[in-house]
Amino acid sequence: MNLRPLAKTDLQISNLCLGGNVFGWSADERQSHEVLNLFTELGGNFIDTADVYSEWGEGHVGGESETVIGSWLKARASTDDVIIATKVSKLSTRPGLGRANILAACDDSLRRLGRDHIDLYYAHDDDQETPLEETMGAFTELQKAGKIRFAAASNYTGARLLEAAEVSKLNDFTEYVALQNHYNLLEREEYERDSVPVLNQLGIEGLPFFGLARGFLSGKYREGVQVESVRASGVAKYTNEHGWAVLAKLDRLANHHSVSVSAIALAWLRQQPSVAAPIASARTVEQLREIMTVVTLSAEEMDFLVG
Repeated sequence: MNLRPLAKTDLQISNLCLGGNVFGWSADERQSHEVLNLFTELGGNFIDTADVYSEWGEGHVGGESETVIGSWLKARASTDDVIIATKVSKLSTRPGLGRANILAACDDSLRRLGRDHIDLYYAHDDDQETPLEETMGAFTELQKAGKIRFAAASNYTGARLLEAAEVSKLNDFTEYVALQNHYNLLEREEYERDSVPVLNQLGIEGLPFFGLARGFLSGKYREGVQVESVRASGVAKYTNEHGWAVLAKLDRLANHHSVSVSAIALAWLRQQPSVAAPIASARTVEQLREIMTVVTLSAEEMDFLVG
């Protein structure tokens, strides 16, 4: 798996970002470590998590994913080649993007990860109750202290991303270097209409989440088939005529290229001009192998998928 630069940073990232939302939740520590080991063996180096993962699980308090990743990092001889992204603002005990919360949440994440810095630290959600000056100032403090290398935004509208950039320029604060928003073959309109023009204007890139539409675009969901999955309820909105039609197109190209349906769905996303790398998660090594295959689609194939 080739590495490529993330715009406006010195980070060299793999062309798949491994989502950590399943670690410590639907994948236990052993399974998670197996997935992480294979990911790096196959050339991956970019891992995405958040302090809120997986607070939603029964008996969980948040930080479970970071803790699992931290135990994996501790067992490695070297971690210099691993790029870790995590996030702040959605954990119920560390909510929002106020200065004090960002600083404290960063220390919490560093402790769980067992690291002295975070490579890419996201504002996980826009906090409109807190002035952007306070938020961007806090990220700047962390960067100057060496606790984060770069800051990024998630779940921001184009307008707010522009506003944050203006605040940073006026105050000589660090700027957001990437945007992590919802984007895939079945969720296109908002990202393409609202995010892409601003990404182009600012010269930064997208790292879209739910690249496989909560697993629907992996091909395991079929008409009349009952799937046992903790995320199955999240794909109900795709089980319609349009969703099945897109899946049929993916099937056709997957057969042609002799790869998984997941690989085709991620290839389409990866080849979008605004996208640095898609984010996708894997609970098992078998699932990981499906999403690690890199395919190059022709212009005709790209058009076919959305036509």
